[in-house]
Amino acid sequence: MSLWVLDTDHLSLLQRGYPQIRQRINAVNPEEIAITMVTVVEQLSGRLNQIKSANSENTLTFAYRQLRETLEDFRNINLLDFDRDAYNCYTDLVRQKIRVGTQDLRIAAIVISRNAVLVTRNRRDFERVPRLRFEDWTVDVSDEG
Repeated sequence: MSLWVLDTDHLSLLQRGYPQIRQRINAVNPEEIAITMVTVVEQLSGRLNQIKSANSENTLTFAYRQLRETLEDFRNINLLDFDRDAYNCYTDLVRQKIRVGTQDLRIAAIVISRNAVLVTRNRRDFERVPRLRFEDWTVDVSDEG
């Protein structure tokens, strides 16, 4: 069994109903799909910022509706913690001076510590992380080779 961990970009595409992502998700056991708590923080921060900056009835009610939908999404997907194993992997990556943003490095550490596969479009950053396996579900498999 593989564990597929959706990066924030792929989760956002799934939430917007991107057909290729939905098709790939439907092809695997739901127990094999997860997101990290780092992605939860990123999405909640974005939703809260939308609420804070809303300046009309429409934008405010829309922002609150998006927050509710996001919380419901989190209830329906496996969440991976930033636990001790992830922390140890993260500090090892930091010691190696891997040039990737903090949040992305934390996501990578969680994925590596679980021997999982990250599903992301961010090839440029994540290919710098040793031992990280990743795929982009927005491209055709025949296009990747």
